[in-house]
Amino acid sequence: MTGPSGDPTDTVVAGDSGSDLIQLRGLRTVGTHGVLPEEQSRAQPFEIDLDLAVDLGPAGRSDVLADTVDYAGVAAAAAAIVAGPPSFRLLEAVAGAVADATISADPRITSVTVSLRKLHPPLAVDISTVGVRITRHR
Repeated sequence: MTGPSGDPTDTVVAGDSGSDLIQLRGLRTVGTHGVLPEEQSRAQPFEIDLDLAVDLGPAGRSDVLADTVDYAGVAAAAAAIVAGPPSFRLLEAVAGAVADATISADPRITSVTVSLRKLHPPLAVDISTVGVRITRHR
């Protein structure tokens, strides 16, 4: 196999491109985050999606859990941040804390994208979710 330069010695190994992802979708938990007093005193439902950039080549070749990120631990850490304490006023701050916890969970995670949604927010309009999406790199 030849690499990007066309030189056979410049090889590209599957999983080294930075495009491998572990995806966690629809993680639901409750928390007390928001600007309004009612948001800070009454737990509300949140939903989290995570995209973890990880080289999945080693695990794909070995089929051994130790060669990849244990996403059960990452999911538990993200849920614990949202469940609090502490309580945050802004979704941006909650998402940032989730991103920090995720990146810290395993040195093989090179970046994380966090999508955080508050379900049924207390707004004066009919809206099902509000949310933010952030990406952080190691």
